[in-house]
Amino acid sequence: DALGRDHRFVTRVLATGPLAGGVVQGDLVLAGGGDPHLLTDDLVTLVADLRAAGVTGVTGKFLVWEGALPYLNELEPGQLDHFGYNPALSGLNLNFNRIYFEWKRQGGGYAVTLDARSETVMPPVSMASVAVVDRAAPLFTYRDGGGRDQWTVARAALGDSGSRWLPVRFPGAYAGDVFRVLARSAGITLPEAMLVRDLPDGTELVRHESPALRDMLRDMLKYSTNLTAEAIGLAATQARTGQVRGQRTSALGMAVWAQAKAGVHIVCADHSGLSDASQISAGDMVGLLTAPGVGSALRPLLKPIPMLDQQGKPLAGFPGAVVAKTGTLDFVTALAGYARSASGRQSAFAIFAANPDRRAAAKAQGVDQPEGAAPWNARGRRLQQRLLQRWAMR
Repeated sequence: DALGRDHRFVTRVLATGPLAGGVVQGDLVLAGGGDPHLLTDDLVTLVADLRAAGVTGVTGKFLVWEGALPYLNELEPGQLDHFGYNPALSGLNLNFNRIYFEWKRQGGGYAVTLDARSETVMPPVSMASVAVVDRAAPLFTYRDGGGRDQWTVARAALGDSGSRWLPVRFPGAYAGDVFRVLARSAGITLPEAMLVRDLPDGTELVRHESPALRDMLRDMLKYSTNLTAEAIGLAATQARTGQVRGQRTSALGMAVWAQAKAGVHIVCADHSGLSDASQISAGDMVGLLTAPGVGSALRPLLKPIPMLDQQGKPLAGFPGAVVAKTGTLDFVTALAGYARSASGRQSAFAIFAANPDRRAAAKAQGVDQPEGAAPWNARGRRLQQRLLQRWAMR
């Protein structure tokens, strides 16, 4: 509504001086534009384009600017530190601000690597570290090492080998680190990245444009990418008001927008719904889904929800169809969207289920998979299926 369905975020590389003999006579600037979908392969393309433009080095500094959006150390401070879906956010985000952590048993210890892998490359990352320590719990600990992510992991939990994505707390440093490694491999020599608060004046050398907003939102709704929701929410507030002071202020603006758009009441602590402080009733959710203009824009972005039998297998030839957004946390399961019944009747629905007491207890445990959460959530999804199948037969 604020940015337009064809909006694209732009990441640029600028030069503060002219190019002479392949060397920028000044600083080189990696300037983020708030793109939540920027990937390592996109940086590979930026570096290749930079090299094709004749750049081989700089006389000055390699600067990184991430001020296009406010910096958030975590999307939701109430989540565990090591959850990959709860990283930091800024105006320069790479790989959804996650680092790939891989380990293999080697002799009496472990070989540990951290990289920003993509489909084509695996550039190593030096702005983060993981130490394997002898303890039973907690699984991970985190500390700010002066602008570096410093993790420890419990040896007892590692087994022979494995991998997982860890969240990044310093997105600009991460992107700058990876860009410099890729540039070196392409024959471009850059000094260590330096973060700057203000965007320097410079000439654009190369740029990368994100996918269109409608495609990013479709992926967000399919894969529940919290960072995409937060980045786009902040960018929408900036487009609507000309400025954005922070996550809570922006979330309040989203609630005000919903009230004006659909006459519904929402309590918004964020844009992604990660915070337990965000609230909306099922009735108001349906009111938002059925507001003028919302269904025509939202319905094509939602993923199909197959109807399943008691064994969890798709029901072949089921009369009717459902497209919806899932919402899942420990002891929380939700589904909201649109359904078409066997008779062709169109409807909007919202199904919310939660056990707040068990969720609070699970969060206090500080573990990845709290006891009882998986079967509880499975029962919630079966309830959704029974309701939808009953409605679809009308």
